[in-house]
Amino acid sequence: MNKLTRRVAIGGGIALAAGAGLWWSRTRKPPLGMDIPDEFLQRGAALLAEHPSVDVHSHAGRSFLVGAKPDSLVIRMMRDGFEADRVADMREAQVTASLFAIVADLPLLGLTNGGLTVVRDFKPGEAYEDFNRQLDRLLGTVENGVISLALSPEDVRAAHAARTPVMILTCEGADFLENRLERIADAYASGMRSITLVHYNTNRLGDTQTGSPVHNGLTGIGRDAVREMNRIGMIIDVAHASVQTCADALAESSAPVMLSHSNLDAGPVASPRFISAEHARMVAATGGVIGAWPAGIGSESLADFVGQVLALVDTVGAEHVAVGSDMDGNYKPVLTEYGDFPVLAAALLSRGLSDEEAAGVLGGNFLRLWTSARGSP
Repeated sequence: MNKLTRRVAIGGGIALAAGAGLWWSRTRKPPLGMDIPDEFLQRGAALLAEHPSVDVHSHAGRSFLVGAKPDSLVIRMMRDGFEADRVADMREAQVTASLFAIVADLPLLGLTNGGLTVVRDFKPGEAYEDFNRQLDRLLGTVENGVISLALSPEDVRAAHAARTPVMILTCEGADFLENRLERIADAYASGMRSITLVHYNTNRLGDTQTGSPVHNGLTGIGRDAVREMNRIGMIIDVAHASVQTCADALAESSAPVMLSHSNLDAGPVASPRFISAEHARMVAATGGVIGAWPAGIGSESLADFVGQVLALVDTVGAEHVAVGSDMDGNYKPVLTEYGDFPVLAAALLSRGLSDEEAAGVLGGNFLRLWTSARGSP
């Protein structure tokens, strides 16, 4: 596979493309892994200037760690609270919006055998308390003028027109509900617009993708939660859910759902976090969207990730694919900052996607899904 050449890295075409190549080379990064002609670099930057773009899953700036006291020393030592840096990245790269995620089961997580694992159970009230700690931090970035909060697709389109990045609030895991469904409406009233049903902890709603089955799918309260999220127009995210939990959520939901960050399991490296083609088609069949995930699992370069995006496109159609970067929460990411998005756009165009298809993957498909979720009964 060809590598990024010095000519491309410093050529005039990059300068015309809103500094895309300079963004790529500003810090040590995984290799690009492909040559991208100047024409496509220019088209990629122009695409982001013309169309709203949305990262459908992130932990940008690691808000979730600010004020946390996780058991894991490694997690405690991670840099946190740099949301302003990420927002500056978004503004310079013309990335319109990102879903900033609370980590619902953070107090339970530790690092074992190189991966995240649940190491204990929640204490009474701990899930809701930690949820509010993280929510307060994210809302504080809005109050302090770091970033604005988007509450609707129209807000995202207005932000794109104003060239001002916005945050969409989400929560990775519904552990904070603690059997109290009214907390869904409370979260919505606070500005949250999406909830992932499960994360690594097998909670009261359903089974996880990475754990042994406990409920054999979505539970009764899980079904109630799906209906309540439909009622108020909250996006349902089935990332991390077992196949059966996902299937049950799809059967229960009156609106399309999102699977915010994963890849197909057809690559050279297996992962319990990847999904089968049948799993992907199940989500897409009801109008859903799947966020391609630039983790360093089977990917060593941005070109490898582009291949994963295109594999999803070939399987479910371009209109059902998005990008969920897992920014600042990912494993050995091959997309490491928002400045990568213009280069990703260029790479997708150079690999054969039309402008319309690439614009959909980079934001339009999510906005369509969000509009559908708001219109559900």
